[in-house]
Amino acid sequence: MQKNIIITGASKGIGFELVKILSITHNVLAISRNVKPLKKLESSSEIYEERGTLKTLALDITNTHYLNKAVSYVKNHWDHVDIIIHNAGKLINKPFSETTTKDFFKIYQVNVFAVAELTRLILPYLGKGSHVLNITSMGGIQGSSKFARLSAYSSSKGALVILTELLAEEYKDSGISFNALALGAVQTEMLEKAFPGYKAPTTANSMAAYIADFALFGNKYFNGKVLPVANTTP
Repeated sequence: MQKNIIITGASKGIGFELVKILSITHNVLAISRNVKPLKKLESSSEIYEERGTLKTLALDITNTHYLNKAVSYVKNHWDHVDIIIHNAGKLINKPFSETTTKDFFKIYQVNVFAVAELTRLILPYLGKGSHVLNITSMGGIQGSSKFARLSAYSSSKGALVILTELLAEEYKDSGISFNALALGAVQTEMLEKAFPGYKAPTTANSMAAYIADFALFGNKYFNGKVLPVANTTP
């Protein structure tokens, strides 16, 4: 069955691969600051040869004014949303002694506050069977290995974990599912920024394939769960 899917952080890495996979057979609204790579994909013939559709929106997810553009698209073209994949993320690699409150705020704006705000705005279009999937990190899991210089990033991902569990509890009677996947090392630009020179065994495409499948079917078996998806961490 064709789904209406919103994906944030869609212009590169895992997000871009998710768009490529899901827009073949589903309706995808791809959100990113930079939509140039997405525009090429949007106009490619392979999208239109299949049943899916792809719409791209260039917007800043930390600004409610811009997020309302996504809401307007849903209202005018879809009327409901089946899946949100909160994939957008921001990272600062800096010693804690040099990490300012402003740095923390910038990270939390993208990794926590924008997730909460977009979810809140789309809530009227979510219903029984809808799935909100948050992409978090093994660094945000209690008891997992922690790494220096990632205090803002990893703590924000920990906050996202708790937010996921809280929203699942609050909306369990509505039939809306909230889950999170805590990713380990995946070969992306963000991994290179966090661990320069480290080569992960997992590609963005292979991880995206797993996430896409879980987004489509995972809510049949899970709600309020945070699942580690990692064969290694640096």
